[in-house]
Amino acid sequence: MTLQSPLARREPTAGSWALLGLLGLIWGSSFLGVEMSLIDFKPITNAAIRVSLAAVLLLAVALGTGHRLPGFANPTERRIWLHCFGMGLFTNALPFSLLAWGQQQVTSSFAGVCMAVVPLLVLPLSHFLVPGERMTRAKVAGFAVGFAGVFLLVGGNSLLGYGGTEPSLFLAQIACVGASCCYAIGSIVTRLCPPIPTQSFAATGLLLGAAMLIPTALLFEGLPQTASLPAVAGVIYLALFPTAAATILLTVLIKRAGPPFLSLVNYQVPVWAVIIGAVVLLEPLPGHFLIALMVILAGLALSQFYDRWRHG
Repeated sequence: MTLQSPLARREPTAGSWALLGLLGLIWGSSFLGVEMSLIDFKPITNAAIRVSLAAVLLLAVALGTGHRLPGFANPTERRIWLHCFGMGLFTNALPFSLLAWGQQQVTSSFAGVCMAVVPLLVLPLSHFLVPGERMTRAKVAGFAVGFAGVFLLVGGNSLLGYGGTEPSLFLAQIACVGASCCYAIGSIVTRLCPPIPTQSFAATGLLLGAAMLIPTALLFEGLPQTASLPAVAGVIYLALFPTAAATILLTVLIKRAGPPFLSLVNYQVPVWAVIIGAVVLLEPLPGHFLIALMVILAGLALSQFYDRWRHG
């Protein structure tokens, strides 16, 4: 499959909806993988290992299917490399590092709920950067409602009178929200990339992400001192599914139906993250988490579906 022109626009098909559901489950389970890998691997090292393994896997897939990496022969190919760099930075290197760093203090459920912020940010970015994607009054209203939920999520303890938030915990929460911002930017970068085979784009982005992460991890964290079976299993799972497989899926979905459609996956991700965190990790669920999630999802629903319902 080749990434289409950013001007191309398709209505979501049944296949696109099925891929969206699969992607939601994969990403929703990724926070469990991060919790497991953090047993022995520090945050940037965690990100470096998962991205590097995924890069090798997808490079093999690309070459095995007859796809090469983009060249440098003309301005379009050089522009593709710029988009691949943006994808590697904003879809892999930065958000993976921020989430792992944040999850040292916040629960996997909190990190998962933060992913609902992504489509809120995609709306204004698409309005200014993606042809044919416009902000309507409903989208603006949904954006405002959703961000009220974000403030409740991060500042829930203070807002509801349960006491303040420790500075270190607040920074961890902001890191998770920052990861959501990165994903939103990465989806726009991917959407605007000139036509290129999906395998080539995904492999190149991951290779560039690995090139950013490996020296950074060695410089700031050094080599891992231990590697227990749960930690290794966690990081391998992250590499195979939420990184390698998900990179292909998100690239396909963005080009088939656009960033706003892909952003619908964020209705599912927090739900799966909360369920898995509560059932597998036995994480507590503060009341303001669920209230914030409902407010954010209400804002997303308003921004996504009101105009469609109004116009039949």
